[in-house]
Formats: sequence, structure tokens, C-alpha cells
Amino acid sequence: MPTATIVAEPSVSLEQRYLSPPTCVTDGLTKAGEGYFSPDARQVCYQGVPADYPFYQIYVQPFDVAAPRVAVPQRISTGRGRTTCCFFSPSGQRLLFASSHRDPNLDQTEAVAKAQAEEDARTGRRRRYQWDFDPQMDIFSARPDGRDLQQLTHTAGYDAECSYSPDGRQILFVSDRDGDPDIYVMQADGSGVRQLTNQPGYDGGPFFSPDGLWIVYRTDRVEKDMLQIHAMRADGSNDVALTRGKGVRWAPYWHPTKPWLIWTGADHSDPTARPNYDLWVARFSSGHVRADPTKKPADGIAPASEAATDFRIGQPLRLTDHEGADVLPAFSPDGNLLMWTASRNATGGRGTSSQLWVSTLNADHIQRDLAPVGGASESHDVHP
Repeated sequence: MPTATIVAEPSVSLEQRYLSPPTCVTDGLTKAGEGYFSPDARQVCYQGVPADYPFYQIYVQPFDVAAPRVAVPQRISTGRGRTTCCFFSPSGQRLLFASSHRDPNLDQTEAVAKAQAEEDARTGRRRRYQWDFDPQMDIFSARPDGRDLQQLTHTAGYDAECSYSPDGRQILFVSDRDGDPDIYVMQADGSGVRQLTNQPGYDGGPFFSPDGLWIVYRTDRVEKDMLQIHAMRADGSNDVALTRGKGVRWAPYWHPTKPWLIWTGADHSDPTARPNYDLWVARFSSGHVRADPTKKPADGIAPASEAATDFRIGQPLRLTDHEGADVLPAFSPDGNLLMWTASRNATGGRGTSSQLWVSTLNADHIQRDLAPVGGASESHDVHP
């Protein structure tokens, strides 16, 4: 199925059509990425690698919607251990993140990582990115200034990839406590843990839809490491594959006001070619049916008068075509800005370090070029 790639004229790139010139908003760290806006868009949180430490730490920094620019970050995590997956609560009063700073063998873990970094610097080796499912990783909550740190998970194994529900009462997260990474949900205080997925392979990166009825996530259950986008109802039912094919599609994220779903994707069909990761967006629709009033909702799920029952997307639209990697997109709370992690530099070329970049969306062009949702539920084979 051909992909909707629309260019206004030969001299205009996709990026120029759909986005304002990107602005870099992070600097001073070896690399930075996976950023998210606070509910009032006056701050962003993200993970970054400091110059004197081998692992990502969590940072918060001021953000100016009218004039995005680099600002001084404040480290929120403890400064030790691997950290990842920060996310603001809907009230803006709490910040989630995962950390391994309570690893009983942390000194040895740090020493091994530092020795490897020194050896790579000496030899000039650049290792292929690979995320470590650290079994010492747990989920923590803190104030956005780092105070009042609270541990929310205590079960052995990897616990990370966390995000809040729209009402702030629940937290989605990923855990391999049952043998492989699956998606779980718990109350905001860490109680009432329930498993939502239970298929062989990795399920991760979950986010609730703005109405709280759906969860979107990534999975490699069809082919190892070949991530695809799935959606399911908030209770784990009605799981549907949204993408397919010989490629990697991951980091899905909801637009806050429009029926748009954005993600990162790359074509892996040619083993001789370097896959280039770009940002893709698709229009979605979801059906509803009246909930059964006699059925008691699962623990932690509030009763509702309606329940989502069907989810479909239209043909995806490619938003970026830069030679560097463009990954991990997130919309601002009003939906006007897009922030993502990119390997590019100020002169437009491919950069050597990933940082956070921000653009204003040309929503009119995107809306005009997005394909409508088809009449039947289907997944899409996407190729750049």
C-alpha cells in the first residue's frame, strides 16, 4: 500500500511543509532526549547524559512557548544509576521516572560502564544503540524540583517506561517481572498493580489516550526487535495492530486535541541500506458502545457510561525527511508544538549528538494531507 508522501513543490521538503524551522532547546549534556512538556508548557522534562557520568539522568528546564531556546537544566534524579522515562503528572505537581540508583552493586555497574566509555573514546568506536533492561530499575515519583522522592515499585526485575492517566489516578508502566516485558497499570501511589498484556516478546512505551479509553504502545511480538504500533482498550482488551511490515515503528504519542497519532519509523526491508528514522502521523478513529451496567469494572477502573470498542488509522503521513535520526515525538499540551529527539546540527546537517528540538506544526497542511480513516480496521505496511 503506497504511503501518503505529499510535497508542495520539488524544492520544498516534507519538513518545510509540515514544520517550522526546528529549534534546539538542549545543550551542555553529552546527549539529551525523550522530552515531554509540563501541563502548562512552562517546563520540559527529559533524560540526558552528563559529561562526567556514563548513564542518563533526569532533568527539568524552563520552556518559553513564544520563543523556544536553550535553558539551564536542573537535575531531578539522584545523579547515580541508569534513569529513563520521565513524565509529568496532569497536575504538574509530580514527576515520574525510572531509576536504578538503589542497585546494591551500583559501584561495580558504574565502573564497568566508565571503563567501556574510556575504551570507546580511545579507539573511536561508536556502539550501536541498545537499551539495557536493567533488573535494578524501579519507578519513582518526585516533585518537579526533585524533592519528596518516593519509590512506587518494589518487585524484582525491570520496571520503567511509565506515564500517567489523564486524570492522574493511574500509572502505566512496563515490567519483566513475569519473564518478559509486558504492560501493567497501577494506582498513582503504586498500589493495585494489574497486568494488561501477556504475549511473548516485548510490549512497551504505553500512553493513555487523552480521553483515557485507549492505550497505544509498541511491541515486537511478531518479529524480535521489529517494533510495531498497537492499540488496546484501557482494560487491556480489543488489542489491534496498527502497523506492520519489515520495519521498526515505535514511540507512539497522542495529539491532545486532534485525532492524530504520531510515531517514529524506519524501513528495514533492505539489509544493505542504513535505516533512517523519521516521524510519521496518522489520523485515527475509535468506535464506542454502551457499557454493560451489570458488569463490575476491574479494580482501579472507574465505571463509565461508554467504552471504546474499535480503533482504526488512516494511511500514515511522513513529517520529516532529514538525513539524521528523528525519534521520540511529543506534542505540547495545546497541540501546536512538536518536540522530538534528533541527531542534527544548527547548519542543517547530520549531528553527532542527539538533542531535543522543537517546531511549530503547520496543522492546516497536515490536516489537508492526512488520509482519511478507512471503512474497516486495518494495519498499515509503512515504507519511507
